[in-house]
Amino acid sequence: MAARHIDAAAIADYQRDGAVCIRGAFKDWVGTIAAGIERNMQNRSATASDIANGKGSFFDDYCNWERIPEFVDVVRNSPAAELAAAAMQSRSAQFFHDHVLVKEPGTQKPTPWHQDIPYYFVDGTQTVSFWIPIDPVKEATLRLIAGSHKWDKMILPVRWLDDSNFYAGEGDYLPVPDPDKDPSLKVLEWEMEPGDAILFDFRTAHGARGNPTAARRRALSLRWVGDDARYVERPGRTSPPYPGHDMKPGQKLREDWFPVVFQS
Repeated sequence: MAARHIDAAAIADYQRDGAVCIRGAFKDWVGTIAAGIERNMQNRSATASDIANGKGSFFDDYCNWERIPEFVDVVRNSPAAELAAAAMQSRSAQFFHDHVLVKEPGTQKPTPWHQDIPYYFVDGTQTVSFWIPIDPVKEATLRLIAGSHKWDKMILPVRWLDDSNFYAGEGDYLPVPDPDKDPSLKVLEWEMEPGDAILFDFRTAHGARGNPTAARRRALSLRWVGDDARYVERPGRTSPPYPGHDMKPGQKLREDWFPVVFQS
C-alpha cells in the first residue's frame, strides 16, 4: 500500500530499517509549521522545558496540537496521516501526539540515544513518528540505529534532565548504546532541507548531536499509531502521561482523545 510522497521502495526501507527519509513531503507546509512552532513557543504548556546549556538552549513541548490552529491544519489536512498508514502498512492512522523541538545556535547538549516506545502507554508493530525540520539541517540532524525496532529488549528509559532511570527493573532493559563506538550498529542520518521528513518506528533507537551551528534547528514531530496498537501499562508514569484516560490494557486508544485521521 503506497501513498502520495512514498513509494514501495521507501516502505520496504521503513519496514527493514525502522526509518526512512522522505524528501519534500511537507515542503508546502513549512510556513504553517513554522507559524505553529512560534505560536507554541509563545504559549507554552505546563509540560514545556527550556534547557540552557553553554551558549544555546533546547526547547521542547508536546501535546498542544488541539490548541494550536496551525498544528490542527497539519494533522488534519497535510499528507501526514496517509503517509503514516502507508509506512506502517496499516489500514488506519490514528494520531497520538505532537512534539516541538527547537535547538538554538550553540546548543552543546546532544539528545541521548533512546527509543520512544518505553516512555509511551501504547505498544504495537504499527507505529510511526515524523521528524520534520523547517530549517536546513546538517550537523544537528536526527540519527537512528538501523534495525533497532526489531531488538528483543528496549533501551532503558532515562530522564533527560539528570540521566536518572525512568522506571525500576533495570535488568528488563538494554543499557543505552553508543553506536559511535560499536561498529556492529549501523547509524542512519540524512542532511535535510525544510519540509523533508524522517519517518521512524516508535521502537527505533535514535538521538541527535547538539547544534554547534549559528542557525536554529526547529522541528515538529507527529506521532501516529496503526491497526495493531493497543494501550499497555508501564511500570511507572508514562510520558506523555494523559491523566484520566480510563483505558484498560489491550484496548485501542480512545478515538475521542486520539482521532483516526485516515481510514482506507
